[in-house]
Amino acid sequence: MSEKIVFSGVQPSGALTLGNYLGAIRNFVTLQYEARCYFCVVDLHALTVPQEPERLRAQTLEVARLFIACGLDPAVSTIFVQSHVAAHTQLSWLLECITYVGELRRMTQFKEKARKQEVVSTGLMTYPDLMAADILLYDTTHVPVGEDQKQHLELTRNLAERFNNRFGPIFVVPEPYIAPRQSGSRIMSLTDPTKKMSKSDENPNSYILLTDPPDVIRKKFARAVTDNGREVRYDEKNKPGVSNLMVILSLCSGRSLEEIARTYNSSGYAQFKKDTAEAVIATLEPIQRRYQELVESGAIDQVLCVGAARARQVASAKLAVVQDRMGLVRAQCNEG
Repeated sequence: MSEKIVFSGVQPSGALTLGNYLGAIRNFVTLQYEARCYFCVVDLHALTVPQEPERLRAQTLEVARLFIACGLDPAVSTIFVQSHVAAHTQLSWLLECITYVGELRRMTQFKEKARKQEVVSTGLMTYPDLMAADILLYDTTHVPVGEDQKQHLELTRNLAERFNNRFGPIFVVPEPYIAPRQSGSRIMSLTDPTKKMSKSDENPNSYILLTDPPDVIRKKFARAVTDNGREVRYDEKNKPGVSNLMVILSLCSGRSLEEIARTYNSSGYAQFKKDTAEAVIATLEPIQRRYQELVESGAIDQVLCVGAARARQVASAKLAVVQDRMGLVRAQCNEG
């Protein structure tokens, strides 16, 4: 069987959440020893909507530090910033030249985001081409995707096949990566349990940031939506708020949903919420400690330099083959 290669990109649009960790990053910590993994802070994608420069810089470094604090090992995985590898934007343009305008206009995420903007940049429309470039540069075989990115991955697959048909077999056609099934691996909002927990939510009480201090975590869980009853049981349809808290407690404590139901079923929600908050605090404590060590040491700069150099070597080689197949003339002059 050929080597499994995984690419995952996270936008630096805010700190990572408990949902990011429990639903994805914790699985990646294990996956990095089973596949060749590239974990990228996709700062160029963030530019498709207006950004404050200093905030973008700070959040890019924050996400990179949190990758490592959560357990991603830069000695095992390639951890880098998207804009540090020029091949991403170079391949994106080449892919734009074989992408149809109608395909980009049909992207659901583009239509949703465009409705919220007074003016729409071309970058917002061509976002899927840059995402495709991110993936295809590394011969990625598997891509972890949420519901909001499935359409983009399908376009990536179509572009890979289109290019291969026109210019010969160059690109691996990637598959979606499905994490090992854990009950409730999709963590929902604390204020609206019908929606996924998201750092882009306007209500800060809806999510737990990996950097939230213990007192903030306790307050957010105290305010978390449950229902009008007192029964603690797992029922996503009729008790989504309680079910979400049960999942969080289960994943952070290692206790089964059945055990949690037996423990709290007759005691009401107050103690259940308190214990869930404490389990989350205990889970995040080593992550926050490691994150602070990275802030104080300044080690992230060297980690990102090494990661970019490793990514550049792979991406540049793939880009050169693509350019050659498309008929672009390679520079023959010596530098210096």
